[in-house]
Amino acid sequence: MNHDLRPDTVVLVHGLWMTPRSWEEWVTYYEAKGLTVLAPAYPGFEIEVEALRENPGVIAGLTVPETVDHLAGVIEALPKPPIIIGHSFGGTLTQLLLARGLGAAAVVIDSAPTEGVRVNPLSQARSLFPALKNPANRHRAVGFTPEEFHYAFTNTLTEEESRKVWDRYAIPAPGNWVWEYGLFANFKPGHQDTWVDYSADRAPLLFIGGEKDHIMPPSVNRSNAKHYGRSPAVTEYHEFEGRDHWTCGAPGWEAVADHALAWAVEHATASGGTSVRS
Repeated sequence: MNHDLRPDTVVLVHGLWMTPRSWEEWVTYYEAKGLTVLAPAYPGFEIEVEALRENPGVIAGLTVPETVDHLAGVIEALPKPPIIIGHSFGGTLTQLLLARGLGAAAVVIDSAPTEGVRVNPLSQARSLFPALKNPANRHRAVGFTPEEFHYAFTNTLTEEESRKVWDRYAIPAPGNWVWEYGLFANFKPGHQDTWVDYSADRAPLLFIGGEKDHIMPPSVNRSNAKHYGRSPAVTEYHEFEGRDHWTCGAPGWEAVADHALAWAVEHATASGGTSVRS
């Protein structure tokens, strides 16, 4: 391996109902391997989980374009293209960043879909129902109760284990994002904020799905990956048995982190370790 081509930085992009704290184990794990690790917050999310719970207005007013712009600025300031790893809606954001020509390689884990992915399993609808049951939630920050979180995120854990995760990590999400880019996005005319050109070239991309994921089931991730069939870029899919949406924190998360990193390093190096645009 030509180590000059090997990316030395990993950018971790968190999803909805979460903050960068959700990556805390991964940051130290990857740093111990000699990597520089960044886990940028969405704009305004730089404060702690507890403060965001007290100030949900910061969450309610956030938009996808300003979030992508913010994350792009972090990546563009780096000396060379990094590996980008996104979880859940962070996977959507990661795909949007790749579409801008950023990144040496990327992995999206239990990714929320980009526009045009029409697979909507029943478990996904049930998971998102707390945000979708009231149209007024379009303008609010919408959280999960511990019970709702257990179904949507941590269904392979016990109720007690799930409550500990909820206590430490969970925050509300922008209700507008769930409405606009969730189950109804494909019924709106024209391109939405989560549209990408599936046929364009970009950095290599791996989708990781979790067999037991309720909110972003494997069928959603497989469909999203297949949409890139006309792209000349590498796109692959890998599924972990028995893992739920909290796969980046549930016991055994190290196997997910190892697989993601090994794949990204291999494919970034093979492609020259540079983004499409550079």
